[in-house]
Amino acid sequence: MRTTFERATARRLARHGLAGPVPGDRLAAQAGVMCGVHAQVMSAAEISLALRVEGGTREAVREALWSDHALIKTYGPRGTVHVFPAADLAVWAGALGAAAPASRFADGVRLTAAQEDEVVAAIGAALSGGELTADELGDEVVARTGPWAGDLVMPAFQGMWPRWRQAINVAAHRGVLCFGPNRGRKVTYTNPGRFVPGFAPVAAGEADAAVLHRFLHAYGPATPQQFAQWLAVSKTWAARVFETADIERVTVDGAEAWVNAGDTGFGEEPSGVRLLPYFDAYVVGSHPRERLFPGRAVSRALDGGQAGTFPVLLVDGVVAGVWHQKAGRRRTAITVEALDEPGPALRAAIEEQAERIAAIQGLTAALTFGEITVGAHA
Repeated sequence: MRTTFERATARRLARHGLAGPVPGDRLAAQAGVMCGVHAQVMSAAEISLALRVEGGTREAVREALWSDHALIKTYGPRGTVHVFPAADLAVWAGALGAAAPASRFADGVRLTAAQEDEVVAAIGAALSGGELTADELGDEVVARTGPWAGDLVMPAFQGMWPRWRQAINVAAHRGVLCFGPNRGRKVTYTNPGRFVPGFAPVAAGEADAAVLHRFLHAYGPATPQQFAQWLAVSKTWAARVFETADIERVTVDGAEAWVNAGDTGFGEEPSGVRLLPYFDAYVVGSHPRERLFPGRAVSRALDGGQAGTFPVLLVDGVVAGVWHQKAGRRRTAITVEALDEPGPALRAAIEEQAERIAAIQGLTAALTFGEITVGAHA
């Protein structure tokens, strides 16, 4: 089977809800199609998901998270915070736990296997009854394990964190920790079993294959190396998952890649204009990067090769500029820097997109075109 980058891009846009939005009742399901919504910047995650849904708003995303619990906020690919459908959580927990790299902490800091098990059990028990802040959870973990769990041995932003905190991702992937709603400005954690009765991670082998199939559906055709980069796992692990999965080989402009078995239908020409926020799943997961970020987009919209650190202007499925917003109480000032001088039709499409971004947030838009001076997001 042969295809082209343009036809693969058209398919990705359609599946991502970027060629046209999906029905409003598919908000949570669309988060699953995207393989999760990157949520280190929660306001960006709300925009990212809502813009793919008919009439989607940040309030609808918040309701799905904190009222309906159709979405769960937890640790996902690359160890970063993501939002997943509750229905998919068991698969992601199983796969991410199996793919997790060995601890990077030195002897004397690193938890032993027995200590890690003890901390994870303590976290699960402490969170089974409600939401706790990090400090409250730490007190519970130390009380249930011992003073060693609270030793300040982990370098943090402006100080040291207690030893137990290196097990937070592990606890998430073992199915006993996810995020609760913020308490003021403080993050809270809770046990996903409160929202998903009988929740338990899927067994590793089954989960690995399921995650690969989800990835190829959203971002394929793709290679093992691209899958490994997206998950931030070893190439050896990714290659092993590819070897045992029900997939088939295709060529994209002569380059070898893979899709799910039988999933060989592609689009025609990619089209459309979108303003994508920080860390949007489409730009983080799509490859090859040199085609997605053509010409000057490499230096303007990538940060040392990392995608997602700038909000981007997407034209016909490829990056054609960057943008920034400064939101106030009633209005958001949106500035768009197009890499090539936009003509009247493109300007009109960008204006429409700016209004859509503002509406998602319950605001009105004030659009200008010009240079973006704000640097990349960390």
